[in-house]
Amino acid sequence: MNVGTEWLVDAEGCSTDLLRDVDTVRGLCEEVIGDLGLRVVGEPMWHQFPQPGGVTGLYLLTESHLACHTFPETGLATFNLYCCRPRPPFAWEVRLRALLGATRVTVRTAARGAQAATDHDSLELGGRPSFEAEVSELTSAREVSGL
Repeated sequence: MNVGTEWLVDAEGCSTDLLRDVDTVRGLCEEVIGDLGLRVVGEPMWHQFPQPGGVTGLYLLTESHLACHTFPETGLATFNLYCCRPRPPFAWEVRLRALLGATRVTVRTAARGAQAATDHDSLELGGRPSFEAEVSELTSAREVSGL
């Protein structure tokens, strides 16, 4: 049985200043939550690292979670969204380019659950597929290069 979908998103070539701006990154996460009709449980957690570091944010959702981490020193922002119910697509590429200045965005998805796990050949100890096998086998990756 499929119990959800996990999105792993990497945004490269982002603006160093925007990756350090907790308000910008928080606004992006809230846009994802609003556009996908997700429901936040409690208050989101945010941490601003000392310069030259970035920010980390975590939202507990009734559907599961949204986490983000920024790395200004490498121009990278990463997002992990897990939903236990179907969601419409989110325009990750367009929004990350517009809000963070990303020049390349990679979006990978993985179906989660027992049925999804039986669809893989790569097994870890105990006869179950590793998470890496699940992601690599059930990956739908799109890369957007800079103009």
